[in-house]
Amino acid sequence: MEKKPISIIGMPMDLGQGRRGVDMGPSAIRYASAQSLLEELGYEVEDIGDISVPSPESIQIGNPKLKYLTEIKDVCEKLSETVSSVVERKRFPLVFGGDHSMAIGTIAGVAKHYNNMGLIWFDAHGDLNTGKTSPSGNIHGMSLAVSLGIGDPDLVNISGYAPKVRPENTVIIGARELDPGEKELIAQLGIKVFTMHEIDRLGMARVMDEAIGIVSHDTDGVHLSLDLDGLDPKDAPGVGTPVPGGITYRESHLAMEMLAEAGILTSAEFVEVNPILDRENQTAKVAVALMGSVFGQKVL
Repeated sequence: MEKKPISIIGMPMDLGQGRRGVDMGPSAIRYASAQSLLEELGYEVEDIGDISVPSPESIQIGNPKLKYLTEIKDVCEKLSETVSSVVERKRFPLVFGGDHSMAIGTIAGVAKHYNNMGLIWFDAHGDLNTGKTSPSGNIHGMSLAVSLGIGDPDLVNISGYAPKVRPENTVIIGARELDPGEKELIAQLGIKVFTMHEIDRLGMARVMDEAIGIVSHDTDGVHLSLDLDGLDPKDAPGVGTPVPGGITYRESHLAMEMLAEAGILTSAEFVEVNPILDRENQTAKVAVALMGSVFGQKVL
């Protein structure tokens, strides 16, 4: 990957899901020495701080089918503007989170600079619900649908345009817990999903070869949205919605190494690190190790 200068943005968002603590994710990732690792790899790195996010205690939950909708919209607009300004300065936006609803803002800020962006969604979940299909009303389970132009207009139209990405340029990797409405939407849109069944059967190398081929075909940029719950909880215990039987630590590194070799990424975010549920900052350390692989770190 080209050693483009990197701008770190923290998004201490915990409004999009039901368990507290993920707002401390950006601090945990920083504490795990993310910036120093990237600098050791030869990158020029700046940390431009955190987006301001209100605490759940200070606001009303609002519509139970779209919890904290107004506040999530507002902070995602701010994140979108910040990410966009980073891209305008010819830098690589690297966002630390925070729950996965923040992807609405990250992708909105990046995609406005590309005519046809590819998206890799590394996650145990599809995040393809809407207010009508979500069993919880938590917006972190709607962020990919919103980015595809499906869902509440206030979220879909963040930054004044929609959709941000197209289904044929989107790949989900590591899915193992999908709601009925999400399965219907996947079939309707034809989104390529590599579940754990495909990863087990085909192997991560073939999965990534196919995924890279899809997201880089006729696209002019590729965003990585990596939810730490895509990994098995044994390797990444500090997440809010752990699902057993996930991608292993080594498989995850191989996936990131192959992305680095392909040289296609133009932005990335690492989300859902929850230090309260973690053990000795293990999950944040895993996130930083995977960043190392994304940005070219090798054993030899």
